Amino acid sequence: MFRFDYSAEFLKWALLPPGWKKAWHIGVRVASNKKLVAFISGIPQDVRVHTTVKRMVEINFLCVHKKLRSKRLAPVLIKEVTRRTHLEGIFQAVYTAGVVLPKPMATCRYFHRSLNPKKLVETGFSHLGRNMTMARLIKLNKMDDQTSTPGLRAMEEKDVAAVAARMNKYSAHFNVAPHFQEADVRHWLISRPGVVWGYVVEDLESKEITDFFSFYSLPSTVINNSKHSTLNAAYSFYYAVQTPDEAMSKIENAAEREKVRAEGIKGHLTALMQDALILARQNDFDVYNALNLMDNALFTEDLRFGPGDGYLHFYLYNWRCREISSEKVGLVML
Repeated sequence: MFRFDYSAEFLKWALLPPGWKKAWHIGVRVASNKKLVAFISGIPQDVRVHTTVKRMVEINFLCVHKKLRSKRLAPVLIKEVTRRTHLEGIFQAVYTAGVVLPKPMATCRYFHRSLNPKKLVETGFSHLGRNMTMARLIKLNKMDDQTSTPGLRAMEEKDVAAVAARMNKYSAHFNVAPHFQEADVRHWLISRPGVVWGYVVEDLESKEITDFFSFYSLPSTVINNSKHSTLNAAYSFYYAVQTPDEAMSKIENAAEREKVRAEGIKGHLTALMQDALILARQNDFDVYNALNLMDNALFTEDLRFGPGDGYLHFYLYNWRCREISSEKVGLVML
């Protein structure tokens, strides 16, 4: 019913981060007419797994022309991108898939927040439940027109250093997460028209950057629908909020410390994500999607996210680690 509709701008953003290598963008073309029939990509990323930071490659965008499926092209592409990354001295990789392969290090579920419930029902993305009318569904998903967080504004170049520091401090609470340099923040989190939106919260008195959040656009073509041709979907990306470090430092028990952290950030994070939903709707998105990784479980219920039927499995190549629960995953892959 739906097919991802990647834009050229999105693919440039996803495939050309700092340190990208042309050799890691691998295509197979027909000799006679140069038509592209298969592709795989890798991009460099510093990833922390538990306490070890490794330079890894993120493998993504593996695709094979539907007429060439079951011809064993995918293993050839995987083997070739592995060979090329080994030549650069990188021997670990991270990737995701919707299918279960031996063996996921973590599994996350998609959650969806309706921003345009009428369109979602008309496209078949969601359905009216029993005893539910369209008018009531629209009322249930109604939100404020304006954001409520003081000091909330679009992220700028001058915020890069502060956001990088805030991001790495916040992600320390997760068992697998990227380690961001300033160049990474500049590329991934500053807003790009039609691709990614980044926002910071600036303390009105001290001018300190206290929090930030971001989301990106990945629309889908609606197949065989007479009313709508495109579904505009926003996906939750990276965010960071202030944590009650002083209170946590006094607690030795890890489980109790995590409970205090969750209680300390829940209300603020929920308000921040409420603003993210409002901004997404102002930018004409129909639905806001989020995996149940990071601290997303703290706000999904309060903000009326519904569980979807999609799961995303995370995998590590050539690096063995203990299985990680979804809320301890701090890595978001496109």
